[in-house]
Amino acid sequence: MDESNVCEEKIFGRVYKELSDAVWRFIYYKCGDTAQADDLVQEAFIKLWNNCAKVPVSKAKGFLFTVTNNAFLNEVAHAKVVLNHAKLAPTRVNNQTPEFLLEEQQYYKKLQAAIANLGEAQRTAFLLNRIEGKKYREIAEILEISVKAVEKRMSQALSELRKEFENI
Repeated sequence: MDESNVCEEKIFGRVYKELSDAVWRFIYYKCGDTAQADDLVQEAFIKLWNNCAKVPVSKAKGFLFTVTNNAFLNEVAHAKVVLNHAKLAPTRVNNQTPEFLLEEQQYYKKLQAAIANLGEAQRTAFLLNRIEGKKYREIAEILEISVKAVEKRMSQALSELRKEFENI
């Protein structure tokens, strides 16, 4: 490349054709993200165009690599700041009263005990349906029983759980 002015469109185009792939590969190996590498290379060539009067053609390669690398390092530094800020963000405040939280814990324990007291067949059907979200047909296939048997087990499980919680 000669010492022509990079501000000339033909020369800038030639610089782009000769260096864009090398600059892209350089920054891609640093960041590992094709979209980010595309953006950084594009920003570097925009800076080259905006500073074309100050950058001779012989220095264009070094300018592009330096600008691309610095832009990447700035993005990394910004990501660190965002991450540190997220760590310092206040945690969510629980507006529930201590009494409510205690009652909720007690209710949860009672529910766990009531589920544990169900017969194995009922408990299995109940947990598959209510916890794992399986449909009766899926449960029937898993347990190798009929859909009617699953319906009966669920009916019995719900009936027993209602009895446990009638007084609440």
